[in-house]
Amino acid sequence: MLDILPAINEYCVNHSSSFDKILSEIEKTTYQKTTSPHMLSGQLQGSLLSMISKMKSPEYILEIGTFTGYSAICLVQGLKSSGKLVTIDNNPETNYIADAFFKKHHQNGKIELMEGDAKKIIPTLNYVFDLVFIDADKESYMDYFDLVIDKCNNGALILADNVLWSGKIIDENKDKKTKLLDDFNKKIHADARVENIILPIRDGINLIRKI
Repeated sequence: MLDILPAINEYCVNHSSSFDKILSEIEKTTYQKTTSPHMLSGQLQGSLLSMISKMKSPEYILEIGTFTGYSAICLVQGLKSSGKLVTIDNNPETNYIADAFFKKHHQNGKIELMEGDAKKIIPTLNYVFDLVFIDADKESYMDYFDLVIDKCNNGALILADNVLWSGKIIDENKDKKTKLLDDFNKKIHADARVENIILPIRDGINLIRKI
C-alpha cells in the first residue's frame, strides 16, 4: 500500500491559509545556510502556531528554541499591540539569521532574541506568559516545563514540539532521547495543573493548557 501521509500533508498545506511572505524567505535561507533545515517548523505547523496565537491573543509569548526565526514570526501574528515575544537560543550562527529576519519584519521591536542557556535565562524573566512554545533540546523538555509553568497565567497554552519523534515514541525498545520524550508526555498527562492533547501534526505537538 502506498504511504498516503505525504499526499495528505500536501493537501492540508494547499487548502490552508498562507500568510506573511517573509516566511518563504526564511525557509529558503534556512535550506541554503544551515545543515539541519528539517528543524524548520514549515507551513502547516507554522499556520497552526499562528492560528493558536491569534485565538489566544497573548500579551507575552516565550519561545524556547529560535532556530532561524520561522516559528517566532508565526507566533507573533496574534500578539497584542502592547505585547512582547521572548525567544531564547544558544546557537549564535542561527541566531544571526533569525535576528536579521526579525529586524526586517513589520513586528520588529516586539521580538526579543536572547542568546544563551534557556535554563539560566528563564528564571531571570519577569514576564507572566500566555503562550509558550518549547522546541529546543529534547532532553530538557521536563526541565523547561518545570521552569515555565509557574510563569504562566491560568489558561495559558504551552506547546511542545517533536513529541512523537518520527513515530519512535510507540516503539517498545526506545532509545534514550525517545524515552525522555515519552517520560515528558507521561509527566504532562499526569500533572493535575494542566490538561493536554497530543496532535499528530508533523512530528507531534503536545498542546498543554494550564488550568
